[in-house]
Formats: sequence, structure tokens, C-alpha cells
Amino acid sequence: MSIIDRALRIGEGKKFKTFEKRVARINDFEPELELDSDDELRERAAALRERARGGEPLNDLLPESFAMTREAAKRTLGQRHFDVQLIGGMVLNDGSIAEMKTGEGKTLTSTLTVVLNALAGKGVHVVTVNDYLARRDAEWMRPVYEALGLTVASLQADTRDAETKRAAYAADITYGTNSEFGFDYLRDNLATSVEDKAQRGHNYAVVDEVDNILIDEARTPLIISGQPEQAADLYYKYARLAPRMEPGEKPEGIETKSKDWMPDYDFEPDEKHKTVAVTEQGVEKAEKFLGIDNLYRAEHGNLVNHLIQALKAESLYKRDVDYAVIDGEVRIIDEFTGRILEGRRWSEGLHQAIEAKEGVAIQEENQTVATITYQNYFRRYDKLAGMTGTALTEATEFMKIYELQVVEVPTNKPMVRDDQNDLIYKTKDGKWKAVAN
Repeated sequence: MSIIDRALRIGEGKKFKTFEKRVARINDFEPELELDSDDELRERAAALRERARGGEPLNDLLPESFAMTREAAKRTLGQRHFDVQLIGGMVLNDGSIAEMKTGEGKTLTSTLTVVLNALAGKGVHVVTVNDYLARRDAEWMRPVYEALGLTVASLQADTRDAETKRAAYAADITYGTNSEFGFDYLRDNLATSVEDKAQRGHNYAVVDEVDNILIDEARTPLIISGQPEQAADLYYKYARLAPRMEPGEKPEGIETKSKDWMPDYDFEPDEKHKTVAVTEQGVEKAEKFLGIDNLYRAEHGNLVNHLIQALKAESLYKRDVDYAVIDGEVRIIDEFTGRILEGRRWSEGLHQAIEAKEGVAIQEENQTVATITYQNYFRRYDKLAGMTGTALTEATEFMKIYELQVVEVPTNKPMVRDDQNDLIYKTKDGKWKAVAN
């Protein structure tokens, strides 16, 4: 066992001692809460909510909050949280990952920390892997939350009504999938006013099947695409301009920003880096050709990029070397194998510029207007927690990427199943012999 592993084990030992003390305090509330009527339980929850919104630390409210959640679950669902589930709730509240074996009741466990963190009124997001689980878990646990005066809603992929979205996020607790939360964040960033935004912040999230969402899909990008720029005529116009522009090269020994030398050419191509640098003379020639007074004004949008791509297409990309024209389409040639790269296109308007140069039909590309990875999205939360049945194997990645510690929560009863490591064999014969033995 490494030093880091030993340190983590020591840290867990200290944590579990603290957890056990808190479990005892939670259990002390139970006889008192059992005597409360439903209305009195709700009033007690309202008083706790006022304390949370007044700035009292959540850890100070934890024992009573957990005890009330357990009592509410017992009354509404007929299910009482086990002591190990209370520990699981504490792990989640600490902003860690609770590894709980299959069948140990992760959904019920999450209600403990969800209620506690919802008391402050800043919203809690519970993240599931699909719409069905988001809807099922929200409805399943709704009686527990409503018994304590909290509101709950679920997001569904087929819901596009802005008011419905805002109402879901305005609830104390919102269930939804990782993609739905991520795309709503991107849509909010495209909103033109605060009133058009749905999410109200990123206070706390509990992620179910956390290894799947935060590790397996961590680098998966969420992308919102906009309508393509309708610029075919512009590409053809620049294709007529590019051959009129004179290429040149700066003499050796002269600095680029030297005031004593003025280039007498329009642009300088760079074969090695596949770039072009337009001179002042070139800019003036382009402005005259286009009939505008200043190419760099904001209202002229992407005209500078169109110019650069047209010059690159004209001077740096050669037919039957860098690309081929086949059946009226520009196809990229692999520089290493000489083969056609099917389905590949150059970006940033270069492919369209070459299509205009060759006089073939221009295929417009969708524009990416907003994008984010799951990893970067979930880092936006002030506090993040997760639960799964298999997280210890990725404990190092969770710590490095998200600074989340994985804590193994003991089972309620001793495990009778013997979980062994996977065995891998080189041949089928070896595998079947091992099965037979």
C-alpha cells in the first residue's frame, strides 16, 4: 500500500469516528420526532430553513436535518434510513464520492444531503444518467421532500418551453440528466437578457453513477450549433480577388515593424506554417475591390477572415497535391499516404474558399456558437458530490481532476458475496479450462 493510500485510509478512519458521533446525535432526535404530527414536522423544517438562510453552517444543522429526513421517509415511503445510509449522506454532504454497493439504497441515501443543502434556498441539482431515472427518482422521493416543505421538479429532454424550464430550476430540488443540465447552461450563456435564463446558479450537485459521468464522459463536448453563414457569393467574390493580389517576401535583415521599409507586395505566404500575412498595401487593394472604406470595422464581420482564407487557398493549397476535385467536390488528400480523406473538411472557411477557387458548389458549414465539456461544466458547482458502486478504481482521477475524495461506505449487513478480481486468459481453451476447474 502506497503512502498516499495509507494517508487516505488514516483520513477515512478519523472521518468515520466523526460520522459515528453524528449518527448517535441523529438517533437521539428520533424519539422526539416520532411524537411530532405532520404539521409540526413541517414547522420544524421551516424553522431549520430560516436558520440556514440566516447563515448558520450546514454542519451544525446536519443532525436535526438528517433526523427529519429519516422521519419523513419513514412516514411517507415506509422506509427508514439505516445508520450506514446516514454515513453515506454525510460523505455526500462533505463534497466527496460515496462508493456504495449495489442494493444499498443510494437513491434514498441522497435525500439526506439533498434536503440539508436545499435548506439555504439556492437550489440542489440531482444528476442522473437518463430521463427515465430523473423522472422516476423525482416522483419516488417527492413525498419525502414535500413532507418537509420543499419543492421538487424534473427536467426532460423533450421539454423546450422556457417557462417550464425556469419553473423546474426555481424548485428547491431539480432532477435531470447531465446533458440536460449542460445544454441548459449553454443556452443560458446565449440568452440576451437575465429573464431568458433558466438556471439560477450552481450551488450543489449530487451525481448518480458519478464514474460514468465525470470520468468516462468527462471530455465529451456539448455543442450548440447555429445556422451556417450564407456567404457563398462572398467566397466567389474573394476567389476573384485572390489572383490579383501580389505575393512577396520580406528581405532578410529587416524587422517586420521597421518604419524604414514598406513592402511593395500585397501579402506574404508562409509555406511551412500554411499562413499568410496581409500588408497595408494588400488591405488597401482589398478595400478598393470590395468597395468599402475600412476592412476592419465591426459591421464588416468576417471579411478579414474571408480574405485570409482566399489567399491561403490561392497560394498555399495546390490542386492534386493538397486536394482533388472529384464529382464536383473538393476532397482532401492525405499528405502522408496520398489517399483521399473521405468526409474530412478544412475548417474556418478554408474549404469553402478552395471550393470557390475551383468554381464548384460551396457547402456551408454549421457554426459552433457554444460548447463545454462535462468536466468543465461540473467544475462550476460550488460543491460537488457523487455516488456509485464502482469508484475506488478511479479514486486517483477523481482527486486529480475534481479534488473529490472517494469514501467506501460499509454495507448495512456483512457481504456474503465474494467479489474477486477479473481474470483474463490468452486463449479460449485457457478460459474454458479455468471454468471447468
